[in-house]
Amino acid sequence: MRLRVREATLDDAPRMAGLAEVLGYGVDGSEMGTRLSRLLARADHIVLVADAGSGELAGWLHGALQRLLTSPVTCEIQALVVSTTHRRRGVGRQLVAAVEAWALERGVTSLSVRSNIVRAEAHAFYPSLGYARVKTQHVYRKRLP
Repeated sequence: MRLRVREATLDDAPRMAGLAEVLGYGVDGSEMGTRLSRLLARADHIVLVADAGSGELAGWLHGALQRLLTSPVTCEIQALVVSTTHRRRGVGRQLVAAVEAWALERGVTSLSVRSNIVRAEAHAFYPSLGYARVKTQHVYRKRLP
């Protein structure tokens, strides 16, 4: 399969929204376009797509530099999704390799990713790329009025 990993454009938003459903995140194409537009304007974020040609996206990845008081600058994979029809074909590997290269170009030497406990495939995928699990945590959320 011939894929081209490239930076996302606003034209990709509707297809990216459809793929977000794979992760269980419901967002319509218009809202995805609004969110994507904001991220594309930021130098500390990158959104990559795996373009399968003929208007089809095999997957996408959102990466962001993290500047924290408690650690050196790192890059974190905020989201990675591969369509069910393109899994186990190297799409995720290509997207992760591209964000790793982007981070290295910016002098970042550490990349992290968080994975929901229910995503068993991801728990096997990331270690196969050399990522080590370093902690388990609880996430708390409060809805604001």
